[in-house]
Amino acid sequence: MELWDLYTHDRKLSGQTMVRGEAIPAGLYHLVVGIWTVNSQGRILLTLRHPEKEVYPNTWENSGGAAKAGETSLEAAQRELAEETGIRVEPEELIFLGAEGKEGAYVDCYLVHKDVSLFDLVLQEGETTDARWATSSSTFVCSSPMVASAPIRA
Repeated sequence: MELWDLYTHDRKLSGQTMVRGEAIPAGLYHLVVGIWTVNSQGRILLTLRHPEKEVYPNTWENSGGAAKAGETSLEAAQRELAEETGIRVEPEELIFLGAEGKEGAYVDCYLVHKDVSLFDLVLQEGETTDARWATSSSTFVCSSPMVASAPIRA
């Protein structure tokens, strides 16, 4: 059972938690992180979502996910990147790009510059099934720190 901290409308901890998968109570938010990994050639690391994922199966995405109860945004970004790709980074390697509020979530976006071979990636079973380095111009258009136009189908 994964627990998430809940935040108020002004992004303060509410003192409440919720179980992942339950409805987020009205007026409260949970914390989500997204990590854009860019190599020295300016290519962006995308991972392919597992075909059995409930939301956006078989679509290419950046690394990310929900912060667990007790985690900071930065800690969640480090954990999610390591879980989904095997890439381990120090906190100072993550560059905060910005945050946006969505219905039921605060989304923090980070950038990390890292040269990693696709062969060295360790994909998370049940989450990701493939990875590729892509150019932003040939793959998607970023309309905000966390949104890559429409999901890209495999």
